[in-house]
Amino acid sequence: MTLPIPFRPLLAAIGLAALPLAAAAQEVSLRIGHVEAPASTTHVLLETVAERVAAATGGAVEIQVFPQSQLGGQREMTEAVQFGALDATAGPVAFMGGFNPLASIMDIPFLYPSDPETAQAIRDGGFGDAFCDSFNSRGVTCVALYPNGTKQFTSSRPIAAAADFAGQTFRVMDSAVLVDSLKAIDVTAVPIPFGELYTALQTGVVDGEENPLDTIFNMKFYEVQDYLTLSNHGAIENVVLFNPAIWEGLKPEWRKAISDALHDVIPEMIAHKAAAGERALAAIREAGVTVTEPSPEEVAALRETMFPAARDAFLARSGDEGAALFEAYQAARDAALN
Repeated sequence: MTLPIPFRPLLAAIGLAALPLAAAAQEVSLRIGHVEAPASTTHVLLETVAERVAAATGGAVEIQVFPQSQLGGQREMTEAVQFGALDATAGPVAFMGGFNPLASIMDIPFLYPSDPETAQAIRDGGFGDAFCDSFNSRGVTCVALYPNGTKQFTSSRPIAAAADFAGQTFRVMDSAVLVDSLKAIDVTAVPIPFGELYTALQTGVVDGEENPLDTIFNMKFYEVQDYLTLSNHGAIENVVLFNPAIWEGLKPEWRKAISDALHDVIPEMIAHKAAAGERALAAIREAGVTVTEPSPEEVAALRETMFPAARDAFLARSGDEGAALFEAYQAARDAALN
């Protein structure tokens, strides 16, 4: 197959060889790319997955992990996986709404309970499989869904209760679901490129933003924000996507080894991300930012306002497929909480 022009530089950059899997029946080398830093939870734990897969397959399967957009941006890598120019990618669901509209279900605030074990029970309770299946009709095979932190609010003004948000302007990712969820608490949501956010906060273009604690620290948003609210309102989820032909070309026992390693490492991912968040929070406090932890009643009030607005926005834009996915989520949530 002749690849489109945009993929030729990518092929040259990553040095892919056009060799069929059958030519290396006893040893396979797989390349997986992602956009995060080498010190990130995603990279550290993908390296762990690679080690465990090598051990489980007696060295037959090698996984090479390429961090920090070495193989292209997330959109470029996802498209490369579709075309078979790249074996796999691990990417944030938040960047994939244009590729898979059903992915925007993850933009619904308070989708998961704050307890990590209950949240994982929802992923394992059928919702994770249904969510992954939504990618499988789009030229990729979703092999894993895993958590990568939760979003908190920062602002130039104190915020805790829903009424505190009124009249403010917040930066969000380019998602209609996020825009509608903040509109429900009288916030004007403005999609601004991530690389421009620090300046937008510094100059007052927006009053606040939402991100995980380690992102808030690493991007130095605490330098231009006075208040942090530990709302835990938004899930940051990642998926691991393989090219379907490459995935199906692996021996069944190799596929199982990869799937098992990705699933078994999730508790370590959660712990690693939590530790990074704790370190970031301590540094943010030390920098003089006022940190507020809303009461359970205030969190419940935020969810009661934001969740329905975001849910309705998602369902209005995702049709019957979206309705079926939301039903799978609701069933898994009910089972996990009861």
